[in-house]
Amino acid sequence: MSQRALWLKNATLVTMNPERAVLEGGLLIEDGRITAVGSIDPEDADGAEVLHLDGHVIIPGFVQCHIHLCQTLMRNHADDMALIEWLRGRIWPYEAALTPEALAVSARVGLAELTLSGTTSLLDMGTVHHTDAIGEAVKESGLRAHIGKCMMDHGDQVPEPLHEATDDSMRESLRLHSTWDGAAGGRIQYAFAPRFAVSCTEELLRQVGEAAADLDCPIHTHSSETAFENEFTQQHYGVSNINFLQRVGITGAQSVFAHGVHVDDHDCQILADTSTTVCHCPSSNLKLASGIANIPRYDEFGVPLALGADGAPCNNNLDAFIEMRLAALLQKPFHGPESMPARRVLELATIDGARALGIDDEVGSLEVGKSADLVVMDLDSDPGCGPGGDVEARLVYTAQKHNVRHVFASGRQLVRDGRLCGVDTEALMARARDVQRDVAQRMQQFISG
Repeated sequence: MSQRALWLKNATLVTMNPERAVLEGGLLIEDGRITAVGSIDPEDADGAEVLHLDGHVIIPGFVQCHIHLCQTLMRNHADDMALIEWLRGRIWPYEAALTPEALAVSARVGLAELTLSGTTSLLDMGTVHHTDAIGEAVKESGLRAHIGKCMMDHGDQVPEPLHEATDDSMRESLRLHSTWDGAAGGRIQYAFAPRFAVSCTEELLRQVGEAAADLDCPIHTHSSETAFENEFTQQHYGVSNINFLQRVGITGAQSVFAHGVHVDDHDCQILADTSTTVCHCPSSNLKLASGIANIPRYDEFGVPLALGADGAPCNNNLDAFIEMRLAALLQKPFHGPESMPARRVLELATIDGARALGIDDEVGSLEVGKSADLVVMDLDSDPGCGPGGDVEARLVYTAQKHNVRHVFASGRQLVRDGRLCGVDTEALMARARDVQRDVAQRMQQFISG
């Protein structure tokens, strides 16, 4: 038995395996991988370190498919605004003011929050510049991530530092792909990240579609978050936003479209036919008053789905527990109390998210052979989560991030007893406050009017 073997003993395991089995027993980790689940023969665990988890629940690490690590320092500084005004008046000036150091600090704060609340895999959209800083932060964090440089070669009221030439945007994206795709032992992969149809030319989007196909690389973009996007593509291209993205080659089994609020049945059919994933971001859609995505309709059409928190300025959390609860509750007044059961929401947050990123052979469920990306929850000692009941319902409707006791990614323990391992959180947040003040001063030059 390897010295790194660990036996997580006497827990409830919400496996999210094909049978969606909930088991009583343990889980054995060796060399970063799960080697046994459920009933474990003590001889198989001979020599393993034992972590006694009586009364605890083990779940797969959450997979969030739409995050903006670059925006974390703007949390609580861009509130109570509609999307376009929010972008033009706050977010774009902020991103234009980011230095490599500021972006690194922003990413580290976001990654710390994600880790403490049980997210172990994510799809991130960076800003236009300094994407290497995000890659380095992810590499240090131990998390698994698809990262991508935000691409913007068009748009009104876009600050000059964010306005790229088409060729420059593609050239830098290809460099980043060669640098980061497969980095950190495969934990980091690259995804092309054109921001959305409003800030990208048709030529750029076509080039992204072609390059992604050639490189077998995912695409991450925003789509149909607001009615404005459909109005824009109807005015300029004569079709809906989804139809336009299909036309330019952006849809497909490796594409993740964030939001998908304003769609019709024809759009849903396109997404289903092309196996394009829609990432549901309920908190962001509510806060920006974008609307509520019709998730049961997507399920009826067979559209792949996932969950994401979006960015800290429009949420203002990166907490998967909040997104799960909202994802379940928002649909019920419109579609009935059975429309989004707890198990379906857990699927979106784990195995479906992993499938959207093409990593479901590695993560998203507790199965032998998969990477040990998992979360240990303490529900029984919390009066707000007990005493007992259906474990899936407890996770979706009652659990919160403070119930997270331990987090492992690739078998490495990142959270122990509710605290980050090897991270001076107090020092990180002190640095973040200083950097945020500097960015706030710099961004004033990019705020028009």
